[in-house]
Amino acid sequence: MREQPEQQAPPVQRLRIRYAKRGRLRFTSHRDFSRAFERAVFRARVPMAYSSGFNPHPRISYAGAAPTGSASEAEYLEIALAEIVDPAAMHELLAEALPDGLDILEVVVSPGGSLADNLQASHWQIDLALDAQVAVDAVARFLAAEEVSVERMTKKGLRTFDCRGAVRSMSASATERGVRIDVVLVHGVPSVRPDDVLTGLAQVAGLDLASGGTLLTRAAQGVLLDDGAIGDPLA
Repeated sequence: MREQPEQQAPPVQRLRIRYAKRGRLRFTSHRDFSRAFERAVFRARVPMAYSSGFNPHPRISYAGAAPTGSASEAEYLEIALAEIVDPAAMHELLAEALPDGLDILEVVVSPGGSLADNLQASHWQIDLALDAQVAVDAVARFLAAEEVSVERMTKKGLRTFDCRGAVRSMSASATERGVRIDVVLVHGVPSVRPDDVLTGLAQVAGLDLASGGTLLTRAAQGVLLDDGAIGDPLA
């Protein structure tokens, strides 16, 4: 019989981490980031707890990753440790081990519970080279619609779904380069992404958004409060 693998000791501490994807590193895929983070953990000599089994791996839980190509100031993960550490010291070690553009913003002791359950909604900023009044009118049309169906290619093929139902709020304001659309998206199934909303916005208003630079930035992610604001998932 095959010898059973050694059972690993349970974690003694869990840390939750908020990090950012900035600049060119916004094109880092979730898989690329997870590899970079595991390398950083190894270089920083973090006392990770490991899973049991024939192929033990460091206990790292990811939740609510932003789509590839999107910048973000609110990405989250949780690590399980084999020793008690100082969160501030761990912040410094990980920040030094990761490349610029993948930036550690906050490290706290986990309050318990599920991190994913605290990531209920996201505040996205969509920067467009578009006339502000045109954007304001497009937002008004979008919000007035009961349903806005869009298509997206998924692993299971082309899928059609309503992107309007996931939008809790949306507004447009002028910027130096055009317009910024602020939108709060409720997480659900299927997951509605900011580019889906952009597709729906162009559809209901008859806009051509294919030309010109578009920057998608997640400004916040967390618990959806009664007033529509986003609560801190690390609190």
